[in-house]
Amino acid sequence: MHSILLRQVSRGDTVQMTTSHLRPIDRAVGELVRRITDDEWPVGSTLPSETALAAELSLGRSTVREAIRELAAKGLVRSRQGAGVYVLSTTMPTDVAATVRRASYDDVAEVRIIVEVNAAELAAQRRTPADLDRLSVALEERHRCAALSDDEFVDADIQFHGAVVDSAHNPVLADLFATFVPRLRAALIDYTRDVISREPGAEPDVDLHRELFDAISVGDARAARDAVRRHLGIR
Repeated sequence: MHSILLRQVSRGDTVQMTTSHLRPIDRAVGELVRRITDDEWPVGSTLPSETALAAELSLGRSTVREAIRELAAKGLVRSRQGAGVYVLSTTMPTDVAATVRRASYDDVAEVRIIVEVNAAELAAQRRTPADLDRLSVALEERHRCAALSDDEFVDADIQFHGAVVDSAHNPVLADLFATFVPRLRAALIDYTRDVISREPGAEPDVDLHRELFDAISVGDARAARDAVRRHLGIR
């Protein structure tokens, strides 16, 4: 729903629509885009904190955080560690997310290799104690979700890989990963269910994910890179 709203806003149309029926994430994205494109926050300015925005929008902080990630993927904002979220543009750029949705899985998989292999290497060099805590929790959640549905397992798997990318502390890599996650998720669910016919409790590539975590933990960039390459089928 919010993609329609964004296209209308980007053309400068006057949009009158009720948002109460929208999902919280759609409402958050629509409102933040409206404020940015209306120049409430000019280029270079910093958005209010997640806590302040959540209070203003009557939404949870996690919803606001996800909305900001969507705006970052669209090139409107960028998170800068220690400085908050600042505005890059007040006009809607080319919708990269729409391009990804139309792309073949092979095209997305190639970009995934570029992003995740390099992100793993950087994560081993830049990870913080907080990053390692998040990675450890995500790895345990992946293991727990192996006993659940394919959808839940894939979501947990993507959360772990997202934590690896975030540990690289490169906002461009993080934005690229966030952009192709929906397309990747759909393909991974199909692959898990139809291609490998995963049995409940089975955890594909569990050893490689543990190797990746261990490599990042000890700061071994080459081992982290190799673990991702093997996981993605690159020898």
